[in-house]
Amino acid sequence: MTARQLPLLPTSDGLNPPLTRESPLHEAVTPFQQYLRRQGKTRNTIIAFTSDLNLLMEFAGREAPLKSLTTDTLNRFLHWIEYGRGIPCSQKSYARRVTTLKVFFGYLYTVEVLNANPAAALVQRSGSAPLPHVLTPAQIDAVLEVTGRQRFAEKPDARPDLLVRLLLDTGLKKGEVMALTPADIDRTTTPPIVKVRHDSPRNRYRERDIPLDPEWPSLLDEYLGQYTPKEVIFDCTARNLEYVLKDIGIAAGITDFLLSFVVLRWTSALQDLRRGMDPDLLREKQGLSRISWYETYAKLQALLARQANLDAAPG
Repeated sequence: MTARQLPLLPTSDGLNPPLTRESPLHEAVTPFQQYLRRQGKTRNTIIAFTSDLNLLMEFAGREAPLKSLTTDTLNRFLHWIEYGRGIPCSQKSYARRVTTLKVFFGYLYTVEVLNANPAAALVQRSGSAPLPHVLTPAQIDAVLEVTGRQRFAEKPDARPDLLVRLLLDTGLKKGEVMALTPADIDRTTTPPIVKVRHDSPRNRYRERDIPLDPEWPSLLDEYLGQYTPKEVIFDCTARNLEYVLKDIGIAAGITDFLLSFVVLRWTSALQDLRRGMDPDLLREKQGLSRISWYETYAKLQALLARQANLDAAPG
């Protein structure tokens, strides 16, 4: 059932009980309207902010306690108005709704109803973020054909194939790849796994075990025989590997963008989603927090939709 709309303009002062952390969301709207009026906000601004709060009540419920509206809840609300509500949301409207949340919860924090501002961490976007570049299935084949030729060339080089297949399988970030050691590859399991570990305590949630292609450890042995690194698997600089990927992309005929760690990470995630991986498992595989996942998942859905439209196009 759709939440009842609250008045779009302030009503008389003194009719509202004192607000607390336990107060339902709808009871905070009139005091907020009065606050905006005292701040000299225009009639149109107050109407727009109230309309946005009506949307928040439609999503979270009129009776939702103020303390329950966490940053996670607000991010889910923003994802809903942009992708789940079924009504187009322009970038201008999206930006205003983020502003509404920041002003509203900033007010509740200032008057000490809340002891923290859950909207402070919300990201304000100035414009529509472009979708990331990803490889098409045909481009993936072309890239692997290039790395395969390098692997079995007269002077064999297994590193390009090792790197590309690792990134496509795991979606690891560049820093995570650069930190890998041979000991991080567990060959005792079926399939083998790569253990991703982080030194910083604040990044512990990113630690995870990711399955590898069963043939990848043999490819690793080829590489180790050719390069004999002392500690980490890739003991060159990250910039060097970036050049390796760039050259692979050029050799594969990719001209619209440069092949990179980021492109392969997004391609890996899109492949997993297309294969039907549970979104929450994919989030864990990518090492993302729940807050970061909202925007990432929305972009992946948009990429899937774009690919479906391309597949359906005639010719």
